[in-house]
Amino acid sequence: MQKILVVEDEVKVANAVKQGLEENGFEVDVAYDGRIGKGLAAGNSYDLVILDLNLPHFNGYELCEVIRAKNNRVPIIMLTALGGVDDKMQAFELGADDYLVKPFDFRELLARIRVFLKRVGAEPTQSTQFKIAIADLEIDREKKEVTRAGKKIALTAKEYQLLEFLALHKGKVISKLTIAEKVWDIDFDTGTNVIEVYMNFLRKKIDKDFDSKLLHTKTGMGYYLSEEP
Repeated sequence: MQKILVVEDEVKVANAVKQGLEENGFEVDVAYDGRIGKGLAAGNSYDLVILDLNLPHFNGYELCEVIRAKNNRVPIIMLTALGGVDDKMQAFELGADDYLVKPFDFRELLARIRVFLKRVGAEPTQSTQFKIAIADLEIDREKKEVTRAGKKIALTAKEYQLLEFLALHKGKVISKLTIAEKVWDIDFDTGTNVIEVYMNFLRKKIDKDFDSKLLHTKTGMGYYLSEEP
C-alpha cells in the first residue's frame, strides 16, 4: 500500500482528502500544522507528499525545502489557495513537482497523484548511452552528474531528468506536450507553466555564464539542446 503525507491546516479539507485517498487504496498520514508535518516527514518514508503553503509554525515552502533535502525523488504536490505566479515560481524553485489551486476537484488531485506515483521508480530510459557530450557540456548518466567546461553543475532531480531527456534527443525539437508526458508522466494540462519554469532554471545553470548557448526555444513548437541555435 502506497503511503501519502497530507499537510493541511484546514481540518475539513485535510479529512476529506484523507478519506478520498483511503477509499482509493492509499495509506494516509495527516498533519494539521507545519511542525507536525516536519516531524512526520523526518521520521517516516512516504511515496508522495501533499502540502499546503499557509501553515502554522512552519510554512509549506520551508517544509518543501526540508523534505527535498532528505529525499530528492518523492513527488510533492502543493495544494493551496495562493495562485499567484510568484507563489508557483517559489514552490517550483524549492522542489515542488506540481501545484494545485483551491478550490479543486478531488478527481483531478487523484489523477495527478497517480501519474506521479507511476513515474516514481520507473526506468528513465532504455538507452545504453552512459555519457553524453554536447560541446563542453557532459552528462554522466551513471553518476547523475553534469559538468560544463569542467565545472560541476548542481541540478535537482527534475532538472536533471529534463536535461537528460533533451540531451538524448540532441538537436530535435521536443514539444511541451512530449516533455510533460516523458519527464512528468502527465498527459493533461496541469494549469501551470511548470515546463517553462524548469527550462528557465536550466538556462540559468547551463547557459547563463557561457557565451555559447545550448538550450534553445523554437517558438510555438518546443525546446531543443544543441550546439547550434
